[in-house]
This record gives sequence, structure tokens and C-alpha cells, in this order.
Amino acid sequence: MKETNLNDNYEAQTIILKDSSGKELFCFLEQIVEVEAKEYGLLTPVDTPVCLFKINSEEDIQEIVDLDEDDEVLKNADSVLQEHNLKLIRSPATLTVAGDLEEPIYDELEEDYLEDDDVEFAHLVSFNVKEDKYEILMPIYPFFILGELRDEGAFLLDEDDEERIGPLVEAEYEKTLA
Repeated sequence: MKETNLNDNYEAQTIILKDSSGKELFCFLEQIVEVEAKEYGLLTPVDTPVCLFKINSEEDIQEIVDLDEDDEVLKNADSVLQEHNLKLIRSPATLTVAGDLEEPIYDELEEDYLEDDDVEFAHLVSFNVKEDKYEILMPIYPFFILGELRDEGAFLLDEDDEERIGPLVEAEYEKTLA
């Protein structure tokens, strides 16, 4: 839990984020915020967060959130990523990709991205499953995860706690920026 990232003159403590099912995600601890006498961490995954989309048409793009571990779509995504020496990891809060993946150069992005709910994505890979087309995309901007900090690490908040605590943490964080 006490490792430090020294890449690119950037230092951040690392921590393991766990969810209620025991899945783990190795994260950088970006910021600690105290709310209601508890500490919460703004975390970013060490591996690259990605999102899986089903492409029904140019106008109808659907993010796929709930998939079974043995789902054929995930198996195909694994295979396509392995061709690029990458590995798909089913982590708490998000899918991530591990491997030698170049970060997008934000100034050089062209039409190779998608905007969805004010989040921009860069294209990583495309693949088909039967007649359906899928894409794995990377969020262009930092992807933050909120976790409750405890002695044994960070724990992913359930949906109700996230909705209740998230705005409070955001308000406290914004106070530190002023």
C-alpha cells in the first residue's frame, strides 16, 4: 500500500482498491478527502481504464457495463487485445488494460474518438461477435474512482453510498483547490 510512482516526475502513493466480491484494482492515491469523520480517496487505476461499447449504428452506441466473466464478448475482447500484447482485466469499478500501451497524445487526437455524456474516448480496438460490432475505448481524461480508506486499503463504495458521499467529497475537494 505504500509504494510510490516516480514516472515522469510524478509521485503518487499506490493502494489496492477492493470491491464487495473481493476483486482488486491497483490504483494511485491522488487525493485524500475527509467527509463525515471518514477518509475517502480519489483514485486512478495504474493500468489503463477502458470502456466496452456495442456499435449498433453511428448514432446508436451503447456502453456495455454488465457482462458475465464467461461472456463471449469478453472472450473475444481478450483475444483481440492479446494480439496487441495487452491483457483485459475485469477490475472493480471498471475494465482495465495492462501491457505496453501508449498514452494518447491529446493534442494529436483527430476524429478517432467518441463523446458520450461529456466524456471523450480514444479508440483502442474493434472486433465483431457474430453480427455485432464492438469497440474498446479509453477515456481521454483522468478516470477517478472514489474509495473509502481503511487501514487495510481502499474499498469501493456501493451505488447508494457513492450517490450520497460522492457530492460531499467533491465539495470538500473543491475547497482545497480554492
